[in-house]
Parts: sequence; structure tokens; C-alpha cells
Amino acid sequence: MKKRVMMLLTGILASAAMLAGCSGSKGLETDALSISVYKGVEIPEVDKPVEATDEEVEGAIQTTLQMNATQEEITDRPVEEGDTATIDFTGKIDGQEFEGGSATDYPLTIGSGVFIEGFEDSVIGHGIGETYDWPGKFPDDYPSAEVAGKDVVFTITVKSIAKSSLPELSDNFVRSVSKKSENVEEYREEVKKQLDADNTENYEDQVNQAVWQKVLDNTEIKKYPEDEIKEISDSLIEQYKSMAEYVGKDYETYIKEQMGCSVEEFEKQVEDVAKSSLKQSMVTEAIASKEKIKIGDKEYEEQVKTIAAEYGYEDVEALKEVIEEEELKDMALNNMVRDWLKEHSVQVAKE
Repeated sequence: MKKRVMMLLTGILASAAMLAGCSGSKGLETDALSISVYKGVEIPEVDKPVEATDEEVEGAIQTTLQMNATQEEITDRPVEEGDTATIDFTGKIDGQEFEGGSATDYPLTIGSGVFIEGFEDSVIGHGIGETYDWPGKFPDDYPSAEVAGKDVVFTITVKSIAKSSLPELSDNFVRSVSKKSENVEEYREEVKKQLDADNTENYEDQVNQAVWQKVLDNTEIKKYPEDEIKEISDSLIEQYKSMAEYVGKDYETYIKEQMGCSVEEFEKQVEDVAKSSLKQSMVTEAIASKEKIKIGDKEYEEQVKTIAAEYGYEDVEALKEVIEEEELKDMALNNMVRDWLKEHSVQVAKE
């Protein structure tokens, strides 16, 4: 009887240990933090990437043509739709100029829709050197409450007119903008492949970010390294003090004007930013240690290439000139951990 009871107890304890092991294997705990779940985190299903349409391909090609357009100066006619007119303008409300209502040598593309309704159309038909008054009205929902819904008179002077000329989509043009394609047909295929790659990358980024955020949400920091918080905070505050000095203002005034809060409130925000940064580093290191994710020379160089491309650097050497190796290694490790988490995540289908 005793033997049977002991065997049952042993079985129950073993089962409990197995259950605890399953649960624990999805999270981890250290002296500094606790992550309830990091392995197999669930996120809402992200829409799969779709194949680029012919319309999207043509749209991308049209954008490239526009980027390579040349400007032709116009001197023998007035402004027309689609022209870029260089103008001076001064706006007045109740006879008084207002902040942000004036500009000199402003390049306005007619039809761009960047000004209030009617402004751009008023320029059409005016020639170089003409000055005229245009009465308008700011919409009631205009972002600036000071001028929203108010009548305004703009004095506008046309100084020059230019017209964009798009290059012809030819084999010669293709060879000038592409290193892979020799003709228009090949270029269309190249653009489609790039759009498809962009769609896939965007999908992967969405999943990656959702998983990482879920892991951060599942993390409780028990104790932050106070010296590192202070180091990061002091560095950020010093940057703002330098900017204040550069524009000839004291630190307190600069913070109030630029951030819209007191120094005390601002420095509390800085401390929160420091903690957020440290939390990500602590989570990265804890998971890397638990899952034995390490950076060898090969992995490091691959990650640095990825980071350089992501941040728009010309090459790896240009990146290394502005970011120290230790920081690059931290970024590389974070990328590797996030990729690992994504691979071990679960997408829950939408209802």
C-alpha cells in the first residue's frame, strides 16, 4: 500500500513538474525581470503580402519618371495648371499680417493642393512680374485655431514660371536608372519584383514589431540599473542644453517653448525614455542568454549589412563611422532575438 501511494505521489509530482516545465519554458525570470511569455506569443493575424498589380507597377515607374523630370523655364505665357510658379505672398487678416502667412520665393506647383481652396487656382493666368490680391477664407476645421474660419487676403507676386518635362520611358532611360535591366520590358519586371519584395518586407516587419511589443508587454522589470538610467538621461538632457545654447536661450525657456512643459516634466519624460530603452536591452539579453543566441563574426557582419540598409547608409563602413561597435553589436543581437521570437510566434486568425 505504501509503495503504491508513493508511486502515485511520484507520478503526480512528476506530472506537476512537467506541467510547470511547459509553462515555464514559455517565459523566464531573472533577478532583474520577469517575462510571463516570450516563446510562442500570440498576435492577431497579419494580412499576408499580395502580389503587385500592373497598376502599381506603372505607378512606381511614373514616380521614377517624375523624379527624373527636368524643369523648363517659361517666359512667354502666364501660369497654367501643372506649372511650378515661384511666388512671394503675404497674408493679412483684418488688415494685419499673421504668423506663417507670408513667404518669399516659394515654389508652388499648381494643383498640388498644399494651400487653402482657391489659392492655387488664383495664380493661373498671371504672368511673371504680376502682383494681385486674392481674397479667401480658411476652412472651419483648419489645424491652426487662430485663423480657422477667418477671411484672409493674400497679396501674391509671380516671380518665375517653370514646367516639368518627363523623360520618355525608353530603353536608354531604363539603362540610366537601373543596373539590372536593359530594356523597358525587363524594367517592368524588375519593378514588379521590387514591389513584391517590399510587400513581403513590410509584412515581416509588421509581424516582427507585433511580436516584440507583445513580449515587452509581457515583461515586468523588477529593478533597473540606476547608473545606466542616469547615464542615458544625462546624455539626452545634455543634448537639449546644447541645442538651447546654440539658439541663444536658457535651458528652461527652450524646454518650455519646444516641448510645451516644465523642465521637471521634461526630465521625467527623459527618464521614462531611458527606462524604455533599457527595458528592451534587458529583455534582449535575457532571452539571448536563455536561448543561447550568440553573435559570431559571420552573424555580426550579416546583421551590420542589414542595419546599414535599414538606416539608409551607403555601405557598412559609413555606418561604422557613426555608430560604435559595441552599440552595433547590441543592435545586431536585438535583431537576432526579434527574428527568433517571430519564428516562434503564433498568429491567431481574425474572427
